[in-house]
This record gives sequence, C-alpha cells and structure tokens, in this order.
Amino acid sequence: MALVDSTISSHGSGPLIDSFGRTINYVRLSVTDRCDLRCVYCMAEEMQFLPRREVLSIEEFTQLGAAFVALGVSKLRITGGEPLVRQGSIRLLENLGQLPGLRELCLTTNGTHLPQYAQAIKDAGVARINISLDSLSPARFRQLTRFGDLNQVLAGIKAAQAAGFKRIKLNCVALKHYNADEVPALVRFALDEGLDISFIEEMPLGRINDHGRAAEFISSEELRNQLSPFQLSPLASDTHNSHHAGPARYWQAAGYTSRIGFISPHSSNFCGSCNRVRVTATGRLLLCLGQENSVDLRAQLRSAHYSETELRQTIINAMQHKPEKHTFDLSNDEPQIVRFMNMTGG
Repeated sequence: MALVDSTISSHGSGPLIDSFGRTINYVRLSVTDRCDLRCVYCMAEEMQFLPRREVLSIEEFTQLGAAFVALGVSKLRITGGEPLVRQGSIRLLENLGQLPGLRELCLTTNGTHLPQYAQAIKDAGVARINISLDSLSPARFRQLTRFGDLNQVLAGIKAAQAAGFKRIKLNCVALKHYNADEVPALVRFALDEGLDISFIEEMPLGRINDHGRAAEFISSEELRNQLSPFQLSPLASDTHNSHHAGPARYWQAAGYTSRIGFISPHSSNFCGSCNRVRVTATGRLLLCLGQENSVDLRAQLRSAHYSETELRQTIINAMQHKPEKHTFDLSNDEPQIVRFMNMTGG
C-alpha cells in the first residue's frame, strides 16, 4: 500500500487517520512483557522474557506518549504483561498524566499489586482502571493463572475502590470448560460492588498447550443468554463510549449503573470502528492486534540523530499500513499470530 503524502503542521497536531478513514485516537503502551501470573490464555507456563536492554525506558515511553498526544491521541492505556511489575511504572503514569491535550489515562492490571499502588496510580492521573478477574473460585483462579491467589486480587479491587477511580472495570476471558458457568456469579459480584465488567472471547495469540482454542470458544451471545434473570437492556454506543469508542458492546441490568460488556472478535467483528494502535515493550508500533503490520519506533528513539518531528511523521505514515481487519480463525488450533498476549496487553 502506498503511503499518503502526509506532512506535520507547524503545531504537530493530528488527527491520525488510516487509509480506511478511521480516526486513531487511542494508544495502548505495553511497558513490559513480564508478569507475576501465567494465565493459560495469555502465555506459556515457561516463558523467556525480553532482555532489559530491548525494552523501552520510562523516558522513551514518555517521549512516545507525548508524540502520540501531539498527533491528536486523546486516550492512553498502560498495559503489560503486568505493568506494575515494571520498575518506574508509577513515574511513567505521572509523566503521561501531565501531558496537555490528553483526555484520559488508563491502566490495565491483574490486580495483584493494587494494594500497594492503587492510591499512587490515582494520584498520577489515572481515571479508569481495568482489572482481570476470570473466576471467583480460589481453586479455579489458581488453575487459570497457574499459581495466582484470588484473595490478593480481591484485595486489589478493594484498594482500587478505596482510591476512588472514575470507573473500575473487571475483564474476564471466557473459556467454555473453565469458567463460562461463572458468568452470572461474576456479573452479580460486579453489580453488588458497583463495578463494570466485560467478557472477552479468547483471541488466538501465541502457541499454548493447556487447551484447544476452538474447543474452549464460547460466543458472547451464549454468555449473554445466561444473564436473562438480570433483565439486561442494551446501551447505545454514544451513551457509554463518547470520544473513546471501543470494541465492547455494553448492556445494563435494571436498577444498576454498572455496565456489562461483551468483546466479540470472533462472533461480532468490530474492526470497522477500530480507533486504536498498540506499542509493544520493544517499541514496535503494532497496527492491528490480529496482524503483524508494524513499524519499529525504538530505532528512531535511540538514533543519534533523533528528531521528534521525524518520529511524528513516521507515526503518521504508519497509519496507512493499518489493516482493514484481523483474520482470526478458530478452524484450527495453530496460532495465527505467534506472539503471546503479554507482548501487547490485549
């Protein structure tokens, strides 16, 4: 695909628009591939993590965040691996939280370090936080995470509630024979605690051995059918997404303000409205979660002739290589994408 003739204005402003007319205003920065859990859908039990020298520094991530915001990005989300195992992650949040023009700074975490860091995260300017919670059974939770402690995550949720975030959302990857039967209990927990919750169809990233992805697939519709006692009604997209449209389709239970979302990369493709790109821990600008189209930003950041103007132009040009859609296929268990989820944080 040919690059468009894009040039940066004297003010360096966006918006970033891809070749399909989609405005890119949301960037996810994966600050580490490391995690203190080993969730079965995310990574292998024995992982080889990146050498530190290959991972962007806190200063480099700050530079990238500033460049994206200067180009019209209004929302940044810090992810991992588990971002809170990264030394300097709070400092990065503080740096990004001060960027003029950034409307929303968010974090996705497994919750294990929130008892220690929740208040510092909130004070750094994070408005919304997503916490992974795939089961309310201690034994199942340990099975899914391989050695996680459910009580540690529940304490993290309590710490996040005490810190007073604008919104707290639970994320659950639904697997048919692992935890799909817990969907009503997880929704009840979210409603009782005043939390949002999203259920995610598993994405075929990385080679795993614990289960067959086709065998464990369960659609969002099947999950939603379990929730008929809650008297759900759909929420129109403009009532819950405003400027930061996302892949989740939200519902609401009568009498509650919590939102119940379903992210359906297989059963209800959402690529037509995609507004996001990702940066891996190594500085690779990944233009689609389900494709390998990418641009190396680390080389520019570490060049002896580094230029912020050239970095922004590279980002603008890269948008023209953003694919129209992912090509996830559950017809076989061979991964379409060999990188594990911990490289991009979802």
